Amino acid sequence: MRSAVYQRILLKLSGEMLAGEQGFGFDPLVLARFSQEVIATHSLGVQIGVVIGGGNIFRGMPASAEGGMDRAHADYMGMLATVINALALQDALERAGCYTRVMSAIHMEQVCEPYIRRRAIAHLNKGRVVIFGAGTGNPYFSTDTAASLRAAEIQADVILKATKVDGIYDKDPKKHPDAVRFDHITHLDALQRGLKVMDATALSLCMENGIPVVVFDMGTPGNLKRVVLGDAVGTHVASLPS
Repeated sequence: MRSAVYQRILLKLSGEMLAGEQGFGFDPLVLARFSQEVIATHSLGVQIGVVIGGGNIFRGMPASAEGGMDRAHADYMGMLATVINALALQDALERAGCYTRVMSAIHMEQVCEPYIRRRAIAHLNKGRVVIFGAGTGNPYFSTDTAASLRAAEIQADVILKATKVDGIYDKDPKKHPDAVRFDHITHLDALQRGLKVMDATALSLCMENGIPVVVFDMGTPGNLKRVVLGDAVGTHVASLPS
């Protein structure tokens, strides 16, 4: 049996992915499939932390920019949306027999645990999947930045950013048929090129802490496990070229 090349991962899921084709809320089939992907990877002995966005329910920045809402107020609403998503994923995982904990950067003890770094690591060491909700707990920071921060805090080996495309391109492949996909790229090169890997704050945090990022297509069944096993899936972002 092949062994995982990563022992502790931080999986970043966008909220939009949970909505499936309906574009809003949750698609139960998508939740069930993602849960099976996580469980199959967890069965390799890999410790898994998850950060989920809230875009299938509410996105703070667009509400602020387009609707005139106060940015901090809108961002707090977005953080609450991520907790709803975290609870939905927890339910799907636990119905499939996987022990989990949801930890929130905003205290709401009736529904989940407050985020405490040492407790999160203890849960991971006990074999529980830990789902981090409410972003960083602060407005003006994206869930990409929350993923980078949590990955650094729990000393994750890698951030696996699940997307709807098979990696990072030099331009939008949906609009440009001649777009070129990168197999490997450095954090600095991605920043300088302005590539849509993560926002600049999140990517800089990864670069400063030497955290590699793999951007891959979660829509292809089995890809999460393939990445963890070291297969050539997606685009690898690292401080030095592989």
